[in-house]
Amino acid sequence: MRSDDFSAPYDRLTRPLVRDGGELRPASWEEALDRAAAGFRRGVDEHGPDSFGMLSCARATNEMNFMAQKFTRVVVGTNNVDSCNRTCHAPSVAGLAAAFGSGGGTSSYAEVEDTDLIVIWGGNPRFAHPIFFQHVLKGVRNGARLFVVDPRRTSTAEWADRWLGLNVGTDIPLAHAIGREILHAGLANDTFVRRATSGFDEYRALVEPWTLAAAEAETGVPAEAIRELAHAYARAERAQMCWTLGITEHHNATDNVRSLINLALLTGHVGRHGSGLNPLRGQNNVQGGGDMGAIPDRLAGFQDILDPEARAPFEAAWGREIQGTKGKTLTQMFEAMDERELRTLYVIGENPVQSEPETEKTTRRLRSLDHLVVQDIFLTRTAELADVVLPASASWCESDGTFTNSERRVQLVRKALDPPEGARDDIEIMCDLATRLGVDWSRPSAEEIWNEVRSLSPMHRGMSYARLAELHGIQWPSYSEDALEPSYLHSRLWSEDPAERGEPAPFGIVGHSPPVDLLDEDFPFRLTTGRRLDDYNTGVQTGGFSSPLRRGELLDLSPEDAAKLGVADGETVRVTSRRGSVLVPVSVTEAMRQGLVFMTFHFPHQVDTQLLTIDATDPIAGTAEYKAAAVRIERVEKHAGSAAPAP
Repeated sequence: MRSDDFSAPYDRLTRPLVRDGGELRPASWEEALDRAAAGFRRGVDEHGPDSFGMLSCARATNEMNFMAQKFTRVVVGTNNVDSCNRTCHAPSVAGLAAAFGSGGGTSSYAEVEDTDLIVIWGGNPRFAHPIFFQHVLKGVRNGARLFVVDPRRTSTAEWADRWLGLNVGTDIPLAHAIGREILHAGLANDTFVRRATSGFDEYRALVEPWTLAAAEAETGVPAEAIRELAHAYARAERAQMCWTLGITEHHNATDNVRSLINLALLTGHVGRHGSGLNPLRGQNNVQGGGDMGAIPDRLAGFQDILDPEARAPFEAAWGREIQGTKGKTLTQMFEAMDERELRTLYVIGENPVQSEPETEKTTRRLRSLDHLVVQDIFLTRTAELADVVLPASASWCESDGTFTNSERRVQLVRKALDPPEGARDDIEIMCDLATRLGVDWSRPSAEEIWNEVRSLSPMHRGMSYARLAELHGIQWPSYSEDALEPSYLHSRLWSEDPAERGEPAPFGIVGHSPPVDLLDEDFPFRLTTGRRLDDYNTGVQTGGFSSPLRRGELLDLSPEDAAKLGVADGETVRVTSRRGSVLVPVSVTEAMRQGLVFMTFHFPHQVDTQLLTIDATDPIAGTAEYKAAAVRIERVEKHAGSAAPAP
C-alpha cells in the first residue's frame, strides 16, 4: 500500500489569504499585513501583551528565530514564544541545564567515531537521524561496541552488539538498575564523583531498591543484559550516551533525561574527548531556535530571562524593558486558550494541528482564538484555520543565515533560490508587521542580524560569517575570533582546582512514574509512535513526493499478536484509544514485542495518528507523552483511510 494513494502534493503559497465570511480568500500583501497587525494590536490593547503567543520555526534560520523572539519581546512585550522544541527535546534542554548549566549536547559527532562504547537509548537514528548514524557506523567499524535500548527491535538495533528491549515507560528503573550494579560492582569513578558532583548519597539510596531482579520484573529486560550494559559502560575508557524522543516524549521526560545523566556522572563519562551526552535533534534547527531565545525562559545564548544582569544588555540594545518572568510554553499556550487567557497567536512554519496530541482538542482550541496568523510555505491544516495566511520563504534554500545542529555546530547557509513570486522572506514579513505596530527595524540583512546576536550572546561572539565560511562551521561556545574551544563541554569538571571546577553537577533524584494512559482489558495494547526513514514529520513537505520505500501509514504488530487477533499482513484494523479511533493496515513484523504496536504521524490525511495520543505532559518541560498511549485493536473489513473521534 502506498501513501501516494492518500496524499496529493501541497501547492506552494504565493498569495496572502484573509478570512471573510468564514472563508479564506486571496488578498494583497498590504491588506494581509494590515489585517494581521490590526488583530495583534487589538488583542494587546484589549487583553494585554500576555494574551499574545508566538510559535517560531525549528526549520528556519537562527536569524529568523532571533527576530521572532525579538518581535515577541520588543514589539508585543511578552515572553510567550516557543517552538516544536517543546514537542521533542525541551526535556533534554531542561535536564542538561539542571545538571551542567547549559542545554546542549556535550560532544561532537566526530567523537562518536572515536569512542569505545556507544549507547543509543530510546531512538532509531538509522531511520530518524541518518546523518548521525553514519558517524555511529564509523565508530562501530573503529571498534566501538554498540548497545541499543528501545522497546522495538529497530533497524538501529540490528547493528548493535546487544539490544535491550524494555517495556515502554520503564527507562528510569532500567537506568537506576544500571547505576546500582555499577555501584555494587565497585565500578563508579569515585574521584570524579567526589570532586565534580553533588547529591551522591541521595542517589545511592535512590537506586538501591532497583536490583537486577526488580528491574527485570519492571522493564522486561533480562537481568544479565542489564548487568552487561552496566559493566561495559562503566569499564569503557570512553563512552557516548545518546538519546532521542523515546526518552523525551513522556510525561516524566525530564526525569528520564536526568536518569541517563546520572550514569555519566557516576562513571565520569562527560567532559572528556570521546565521552559525553548527546540528545539527537530531529529537525535542522531545533537546537538553534532555543539558542536564539525562541523559548519562553531564555534569551539568546541560553541566558536566563529571570536574571536582571542577563536582561540588561538586551534592554539597552532594544530600548525596551523585558519582562522578568517566564513566558508560556507551547503547551501552556494551548491550555491558556481554554481559559481565554491567550487570544492571539502568530505561527511561523509550525503545524500544531497535525503535530500536537489529541487532534480534536488542538483544533478546537485554535478555532477559539480571536486572531490567528500563520506564516508558511504551504496551506497546512493549521493555516486552514487562520484569519490571515502569509506566504513565506523556504529557509533551507531561499534565505541566507545559519543553522545549529545537534552537536552545537553553527553552519552558514546561502540563498540558492528566490522565493516564488508572491512569497516573501520570513524576516521581511516580520519587519513589515513590526513597522505597522510602531517599531521600525527597516529590513536588516541576515548578517546584520547575526552580528546583533554576536553582540548579545557571548557564546556566539567568535562566529563571524567570514569565520563560519572559512571553518565550515563552529561549535558553540566560541567566545573569540582568535581561538577555538574544545569540541566537548564541561571539561572544567575534571580540574583539580576547585575554583576552576566551579559548581558541581548534581545527581538527579528522580523516581519511576509509569505511563499515564493505563493498560486494561478494554485497552490492552501499548501504542508508541515515531518516524520512518522515507518521510518527514507530518508529511507536509514529503507526502507529495514518491518514494520507493514508502508504504503509507501502517500499524506494526508482532506475529504473536497478529495471530491472536486473527489478522494478516495488509489487513485493515480499527485502533481505538480513550480519545479517538482510526482505521489502518497492519504490518506484521518481528521488530515488535507482544503487546506493543507502533505507528508514525507522517500520513495524517490517510491515518490521523494524533487522534489516539494523549496530552499528558512533563511538568518541567511541557512535552507530551506521545510514546505511551493505551489502545485496543479490532479487525474490520473496511478500506483504510477513515478516522473518527472516540465515542
